[in-house]
Amino acid sequence: MKIRDVFVHESTYLDQPVQIGVGTKIWHFCHIMKNSSIGEDCILGQNVHVAEGVIIGNHVRIQNNVSIFNGVELEDYVFCGPSSVFTNVINPRSEISRKNEYKRTLVKRGASIGANATIICGVEIGRYAFVGAGAVLSHDISDYALVTGVPARQIGWFSRHGYRLRQVSESMYICPISNWRYELSAPNSMKCIDWPEDCTLAPSECPSQPKQ
Repeated sequence: MKIRDVFVHESTYLDQPVQIGVGTKIWHFCHIMKNSSIGEDCILGQNVHVAEGVIIGNHVRIQNNVSIFNGVELEDYVFCGPSSVFTNVINPRSEISRKNEYKRTLVKRGASIGANATIICGVEIGRYAFVGAGAVLSHDISDYALVTGVPARQIGWFSRHGYRLRQVSESMYICPISNWRYELSAPNSMKCIDWPEDCTLAPSECPSQPKQ
């Protein structure tokens, strides 16, 4: 059905009230619970569950079989791979209700989570960070960090365009696709020096070469 330029497949359960932005598409067998907010131009694949009160930004892509639980917040341009897993309680027990112990998990703008990765609650995933497929992440990671493995460990840095950064000097890195330069100003502080960090444009809307 069409609601305010939103596509919702007929097999989806859409509780009320919910807020859904223009251009968003919600596909088969999803359940969107009340008081949740989904931004503009998002795509939710098959069998996605969005819990009550969850906030999802604009241009977010959530692949099949993902549940976004209470306490999880996805900023703009986040990508969640198929069957990626979020939690909201550190020590769950069926015998004990811990609904008042949900921990906040924040996935910041532009970050990507690979297929079958598990995100333990209470962490913050930095802007444009990349969590590899199958990783188990239990700690905060920095902007542009690339982490893989069980448990997840940082093995490098990823560019805003989604490619592993190539180190060209002690503190300077470069994206092999865009040629944008990135500077490591501290052990866990990577910044792009060829485009403003607060720019809200997607990389596809930005020039492919560094500003001179």
